[in-house]
Amino acid sequence: MVVGPAGKAGTLMTVADTATLRRMCWIFPDRESTRATAMWHDFFWDVYAEVAADLDLSWTMHSPDAVTVDHLTPGRPRVYVEDELVTPADTLFITALYSLPYQSADIFNQYALYSVLEQLGFYLPFPPWLSPIANDKLATLLYLRDAPVPPIPTVRIGTGRDVGKHLYEVALADLTYPAIVKPAGWCGGGGVNLARDAEDIRGLATLAQGGDTTLVVQPYLGDGTVDYRVYVIDGRPYPRVLRRTPEPGSPVSNASRGGIMDFPPTPPELVAATAYFADKLPIPFYCIDFLFDGERFWFSELEPDGVIAPEFHDPQRALQRELTRARFAAYRDGHTRWLANGGAAPTLAYLSGMVTT
Repeated sequence: MVVGPAGKAGTLMTVADTATLRRMCWIFPDRESTRATAMWHDFFWDVYAEVAADLDLSWTMHSPDAVTVDHLTPGRPRVYVEDELVTPADTLFITALYSLPYQSADIFNQYALYSVLEQLGFYLPFPPWLSPIANDKLATLLYLRDAPVPPIPTVRIGTGRDVGKHLYEVALADLTYPAIVKPAGWCGGGGVNLARDAEDIRGLATLAQGGDTTLVVQPYLGDGTVDYRVYVIDGRPYPRVLRRTPEPGSPVSNASRGGIMDFPPTPPELVAATAYFADKLPIPFYCIDFLFDGERFWFSELEPDGVIAPEFHDPQRALQRELTRARFAAYRDGHTRWLANGGAAPTLAYLSGMVTT
């Protein structure tokens, strides 16, 4: 809180009152198909843009190559998104890495751009150092290995040119079957398979070799295993979770694989666990995914840019909009604190000539 200017004693200004943020630019590889683009617009992109507008902000999606930096004059950079001039005071960038197979050509471009933006003093609510941790499922579990909800046991397998020699099988001696085999860095339930023996893993590893796809292998928790996504905003769990229940006979609960979504209250055990994750992940927004096997929860994944799913039974999508509003408000407030606390000061002092008009 800040006391208002002279002549308005007693007027308190909130973080929102002092905010200078105008744009939220989501860096996302522009490689979606026509069908996928139409689906994502309906699923959440359009809602995100509408909610941002309600907060007097813009939310726009840009490929990495849409950002141009003019640094011909040292100390006087000009940064453009498309052809619009932006500055650390009015713009933040959402920079969660995407690495699906059709996005692989953009992985280095994403990382390189994150580094440039960071050096220019822009606020990145999902810091670049966390991207490789969040993008690799085993790295996530290792970073958060002391979580009060136990991480699911995992073996990580590289699938290079010698995958046919089965050298990785030295790590599978204690694995029980059936087992889940999935890519270490994909999302949305893609590539998840059920292996019933070592021969199944051999076949899946050989297929993964074709795309240089690293795999993780985990014990299968049983038919009907339910996925709980906790949305964490400014270190606190949202009162409702996204619960995804698989179709009968399916080992995957994601909506893309036919899973049923609903939004029950956040279980007390997961509410209590959030304090640990908030301490390890001091960022405005992220999702923590847990698996429930009917008896206990297991920590599964970190999703820094996890989709805020719609509740299709409500044509107004009130919950999706409320949660999105809270997420974007947390970004705005984090940006204001970042500037007020001097988070960008060393860079901005050097770049004191950054042009704003």
